[in-house]
Amino acid sequence: MPRRATRAWQRMLSGRRLDLLDPTPMDIEIEDIAHGLAFVARWNGQTHGDWAYSVAEHSLLVEEIFAARDPGVPARWRLAALLHDAPEYVIGDMISPVKSALGVEYGEMDARLAAAIHRRFGLPATLPAPVKRAIKQADRLSARLEAVQIAGFTAAEANRLFPVPGDGAPDGLAIRLRPPAETRAAFLDCFAALIAQVDRD
Repeated sequence: MPRRATRAWQRMLSGRRLDLLDPTPMDIEIEDIAHGLAFVARWNGQTHGDWAYSVAEHSLLVEEIFAARDPGVPARWRLAALLHDAPEYVIGDMISPVKSALGVEYGEMDARLAAAIHRRFGLPATLPAPVKRAIKQADRLSARLEAVQIAGFTAAEANRLFPVPGDGAPDGLAIRLRPPAETRAAFLDCFAALIAQVDRD
């Protein structure tokens, strides 16, 4: 008897069926991304507060830091910053030690999903290296703030684990903890504003 193929797709609330091994832009909807990321906890949920700190909230902070560090950056790259962790709406957020242990397979799946998401929203499948670097720096600055403010790390530990060359994070940034529905709405509002600006440019 032939062996049944292992299911490699997930049905989304939009009704889309996303193939995790061969994702296509047509099966990606921003509402699915926003919903999924709003319910995925950063730091494996090991954070202070009454609400989990979600990947959607983290993504909003990374976009804010990215834009503040380069006020003239085009809206399309701010959109890329907002979507930098978008694949995690289906593959979840894994802390760095787990990603390292899983090896290249996790990274390859993440890259395929990221490419499909980028194409869906008019971004290049692979971001230019300087843009990718700048987003990574904003990501690390966000992680450093999160580590100290809500994840129980000392400032020295955070600086060592999340090094960023050059200027630090803009002043006055604070970690927000709020219900998933509020974060989902804020993510969608930010996306709508950025995509409208991209269309105007």
